[in-house]
Amino acid sequence: MIILESNKNDATKILGFPSTKNTFDNDIWIYIERKTTVSQVRTLGRKKLLVNNVLVLEFDNRGLLIKKDFYNKDSMNDVKISKNTTKVLDKKNSFIQNVITSLRQKINDPLGQRKAK
Repeated sequence: MIILESNKNDATKILGFPSTKNTFDNDIWIYIERKTTVSQVRTLGRKKLLVNNVLVLEFDNRGLLIKKDFYNKDSMNDVKISKNTTKVLDKKNSFIQNVITSLRQKINDPLGQRKAK
């Protein structure tokens, strides 16, 4: 696949149909290759990842290949995920917690006759 020379038809002939298609400003085709094997008895039969390749092709509105990215198992391990949280989620959780607490109080004292502790 050669950038600015290959097109969607070439990709389909060489690689077949993509696993996933996305359409935003440009067409993005994603090809996924994943192979696993059942590991030994000592690991309780969990599957072991042998191959995990992802090819991302981006086409312009005329169907020409403008970008290609290839990710394998090793390069995917380099992705760093942020551990930060946002305040919006904290507010949402506290709102839900307040609603549940209010419901619990109403269930325990439906007529509101118990004294607050």
